[in-house]
Amino acid sequence: MTKPHPQHFDPKPILDLIAGIEADLQRLKGLVEQQIEKFDPANPHNKAPDGKLTEEGVECCYRLFDEGKSRYSVAQQMKISFAAATHRFNNWRKLGGTKRQRTLLG
Repeated sequence: MTKPHPQHFDPKPILDLIAGIEADLQRLKGLVEQQIEKFDPANPHNKAPDGKLTEEGVECCYRLFDEGKSRYSVAQQMKISFAAATHRFNNWRKLGGTKRQRTLLG
């Protein structure tokens, strides 16, 4: 009984595939990091010049409530009054709380 000869193994196609996957992962990581930056409660784009929350600011507020943050915590993080946070909290609950339809940020 003869042993089969070992086949020549060319690692280049596999290394090319890994390089492509790594590049795709880096692109994906960049996209996710941009989303994290957009979800910054202290981002100035969350407020209009008149001090009211923009659509992004409202969504950011709602996402903090989605995470289980208190009205006090949201007020501090968003730099809004407790009364404004309470108003947003009540709207968030009316929209279904954590089951509400999320909107895209920026």
